[in-house]
Amino acid sequence: MITSLKEKLVELLKDQREIFGNDLFEENNSWKTKIEQPDNNRKSVKPGNQMPDKKPNSSKVEIYDKQFAFSECEDPGKQAMETWESAESLEELHKNIGSCTKCVLHEGRNKFVFGNGNANADVMCIGEGPGAEEDKQGYPFVGRAGKLLTDILKAIKFSRDDVFIGNVVKCRPPGNRTPLPLEMNTCLPYLLKQIDLIKPKLILCLGLTAAQGLLNKKDSLTSMRGKIFDLRGARVMVTYHPAALLRNPQWKKGCWEDVQKFRKLYDELN
Repeated sequence: MITSLKEKLVELLKDQREIFGNDLFEENNSWKTKIEQPDNNRKSVKPGNQMPDKKPNSSKVEIYDKQFAFSECEDPGKQAMETWESAESLEELHKNIGSCTKCVLHEGRNKFVFGNGNANADVMCIGEGPGAEEDKQGYPFVGRAGKLLTDILKAIKFSRDDVFIGNVVKCRPPGNRTPLPLEMNTCLPYLLKQIDLIKPKLILCLGLTAAQGLLNKKDSLTSMRGKIFDLRGARVMVTYHPAALLRNPQWKKGCWEDVQKFRKLYDELN
């Protein structure tokens, strides 16, 4: 009974975050770069005894989350080019990253969920991360939420064969929790490479986590819905995650409005 109540509470909090972002749960923004503030009470140093200023290490950053702290994360811009970065096809990219062990999520995965669909798609759908069924089968959106996504696409005259479907992280987070900032930052370059290879005209972000991760924004879902963003030559729109719609059927009307606008934009671009 206690476990059941706990699970319901977790789902309720996830639904609230889906709409309002992190603002309801913390006083300040959840991701912050630590900035040293001047100390006005610091004692003066006599001339000739000054210590040399410490130069900051530009290849290190400190990222803070409300519950998890990560320090000295390597700056991807300082790393040497890896093999996967020069991949010229999705098949080659999958081969190069399918055994990734860069973050802790690989420790509990059953299968690496690369994504699937049309390699030349005009449309990409991006979710948060694999769930239990996705981790089992190795494909994105194959459970109940996947069936609903298929129905949503069909309603706006797309089939799954027309689009490419992927996630911000490619390994299942334990207990289907929200991916941590470090996990998303580690996996995001793979998704961006997929976008560069596919060259979609439109991207539909499914849920708040996908939208914030892909667009690098801290806005709420409510504030991002209905807007059009630009990313790597593609237009991006945001709507609810299908799993959230299963828990909150009253949100389906808003999702229907979103995807109708998405289809209209697609028709205008073609």
